[in-house]
Amino acid sequence: MGRSSGFTFKQFHIAHDRCAMKVGTDGILLGAWAPVAGARRVLDIGAGSGLIALMLAQRSINDCQIDAVELDKDAAAQARENIAASPWAHRVNLMELAIQEHRAAPYDLIVSNPPYFVAGQSFEDPARALARHTGSLDPHALLSACQRLLAPDGQVALVVPTPMAAELLCISSNYDLFESCYTAVITREGKEANRVLLRLCRGLNRCERGEIVIHSAAGGYSDRYIQLTNPFYLKM
Repeated sequence: MGRSSGFTFKQFHIAHDRCAMKVGTDGILLGAWAPVAGARRVLDIGAGSGLIALMLAQRSINDCQIDAVELDKDAAAQARENIAASPWAHRVNLMELAIQEHRAAPYDLIVSNPPYFVAGQSFEDPARALARHTGSLDPHALLSACQRLLAPDGQVALVVPTPMAAELLCISSNYDLFESCYTAVITREGKEANRVLLRLCRGLNRCERGEIVIHSAAGGYSDRYIQLTNPFYLKM
């Protein structure tokens, strides 16, 4: 952990004390895994602290423009500050609005670490509840936005709980989006996968399937996780 109640990476710092959702493994995995190579326009839906947008800025080509959309006022303000303090302030644009209101298109890559708690769950922090409540961005709303904003040969990259991945794949064909990569995320060797890194494209595709184990049975980070995240973490 770094200064200002945040997280310091090799090339940038994320302050997140005003964000409902803090820096976590889900966002770091998506930022390190999403297929950004060659993309010139990228959209991050539900940017939070700006973590994923800045990770993609670090990984992308110099003329790649990244738009980040965040609905929560406090998170959007903090994301702007994190972006302004980064080396890529000129390439990352934070917009405080609902994705349903966003009209710019098309994007070569759309990424999201979307809300996933269902109606009925409660949180003491209302901002955290909004950030992780599917009422504000359910699977249909997310896929509809991707269908509307994605370039014909673009890709969608998501990190979601395993049950939500199944739900998305049940309805994605209704939006002309089909799985092209399904990577199960296993927190510790020997456990069941509880997250999925999911990639969607237009049209039918052959799906690449695999898994990422974060921790070995002994407790250390796996070689695959270290390989993915080494460009970002100060220490592993």
